[in-house]
Amino acid sequence: MAEIKVPELAESITEGTVAQWLKQPGDTVNKGDYVVELETDKVNVEIISEHSGVLKEIKAQEGDTVNVGETIAIVDESGQASPAPEKAEEQPAEKTEKAAPKAEQPNGQEQPAAEEKGSSQRPIASPAARKLAREKGIDLSQVPTADPLGRVRAQDVESYNPEQTKQQPAKPSKQAAPAKPASQETSGKEVERIKMSRRRQTIANRLVEVQQTAAMLTTFNEVDMTNVMNLRKKRKDKFLEENDVKLGFMSFFTKAVVAALKKNPFLNAEIQGDEIVLKKFYDIGIAVSAKEGLVVPVVRDADRKNFAEIEKDIMDLATKARDNKLALSDLQGGTFTITNGGIFGSMMSTPILNGPQVGILGMHSIQLRPVAIDAERMENRPMMYIALSYDHRIVDGKEAVTFLKRVKELIEDPESLLFEA
Repeated sequence: MAEIKVPELAESITEGTVAQWLKQPGDTVNKGDYVVELETDKVNVEIISEHSGVLKEIKAQEGDTVNVGETIAIVDESGQASPAPEKAEEQPAEKTEKAAPKAEQPNGQEQPAAEEKGSSQRPIASPAARKLAREKGIDLSQVPTADPLGRVRAQDVESYNPEQTKQQPAKPSKQAAPAKPASQETSGKEVERIKMSRRRQTIANRLVEVQQTAAMLTTFNEVDMTNVMNLRKKRKDKFLEENDVKLGFMSFFTKAVVAALKKNPFLNAEIQGDEIVLKKFYDIGIAVSAKEGLVVPVVRDADRKNFAEIEKDIMDLATKARDNKLALSDLQGGTFTITNGGIFGSMMSTPILNGPQVGILGMHSIQLRPVAIDAERMENRPMMYIALSYDHRIVDGKEAVTFLKRVKELIEDPESLLFEA
């Protein structure tokens, strides 16, 4: 017998939740086959079998929390796949004909095949759909899909309405629920309980932890986006033609942040015990909103990349985040974070640090506002508020304000970014 154990996932990840079993007891397992999908704090990980044989036993059920190194399944290396399903196909058919020929005669020949299908074939669904179905308590076999291959997608689960199916007799049981001693139900108002996913719990815990352990402050400034918008408008078509990626604002801000970090190195650091670790590399995290929660994939060595390379990295990481395809390596080791609440319409906010980092830049909506050009003139200009949250334990106010002022200067004179080392 061989054991399947939870492998080392990452330095900061010690446990995970069993999302779904890809193999069932009695199934043949080859070395290298994916056996189970684990949901961790950051990404979903599929675990492979290191042995060939037959899956004999599952020791952790879907939804269970398992630790690194824990045995979750047993593989019988000398075993063979059980032919039991074929026998089971014949015996129930005989029993059905003899035991219940009157009550279910029309369906007597089809029912065993349906039972076999339900037991040996799970609904085909994406990991995101399975996860969402678990959170909502939905049976995937009841969810209709327009996919030609029958694959249930997350949007199918999201739009699924059980009341439109033949489940209306289950309604009285919901009305009987107020018998439980729950204060919210006694008011007679309708509520919905949704179990927090592991990722959402982790996000919540870390945000609270940062606010409790860091001396977090936020400073603000505003940026005139006129020049960068004009430059982008002038160059965007040629940029797209040459690089096969659109020229956005994030590459400008990433380059400006790197230049400002070089002048203010304590914002590119972290605290370890009684030491300050100054980082001589610039791995910039870009906050991305995905269905499962906020994730911060990292653009590596941003100081060594041009605008096109940064834009391509951001696009690839954002796509992977929305498709739930991020690897742990995509999320680890960031030195500073940029978050853009402006894409959702935010005018101003105080972003929370992405620990153990000590700085995060918040971008916001671009709005036309009257700006004094000189003592005599005023013009409507596209303005953006920017915010820097920082850890006051190692970053002083002077350095924080200087950093934000430098970002402002570089964005307002975007051609100067070409001369930054």
